[in-house]
Amino acid sequence: MTLRPAWAEDAAALAAAIGHAEVARMLAQVPYPYTLADAELWTALPRGADEPRFVIEAHDHPTARGGRPVLVGGIGISDDDQLGYWLTPSAWGRGYATEAGRAVVEMARHALPITRLRARHFTDNPSSGRVLRKLGFVPVGAGATLSAARTIAAADIEYVLDLDDRCAPWHDPMPMAA
Repeated sequence: MTLRPAWAEDAAALAAAIGHAEVARMLAQVPYPYTLADAELWTALPRGADEPRFVIEAHDHPTARGGRPVLVGGIGISDDDQLGYWLTPSAWGRGYATEAGRAVVEMARHALPITRLRARHFTDNPSSGRVLRKLGFVPVGAGATLSAARTIAAADIEYVLDLDDRCAPWHDPMPMAA
């Protein structure tokens, strides 16, 4: 798996990967249908160092050919310190969200001036809750968040991860370049 910034030339693959109703409805800010123009706009948005966002590329995905990885999702931290991620349906259940999440949590621990991360998932997406708990997030409340694809507020669960807590069973300090 590779995490990297999105490039303008990723727009078509991005639109195809995220452009499923079952993906968009699990995200707060993604409209459905998600168009090529939406993807072009998203890849063109400027990103600050404190708002890392990545595409997730899988090297072992069944559609990967000739050693070329396939764009299967996205992950990032918003300016309000919220972790968000998504995967295209063909990538569900393969461990990509957990692997990408671990990498981004470790990056946040070592490279961002924050002490905690927040995350939410809609209650009809329990798989996302399992990923968050594997990453060490703990539930702290319930509420509702507007979903652009659903065009209504949907029930969700809020989680928090203390980045100073190094007790996650998978925790392995990230080597950092000097």
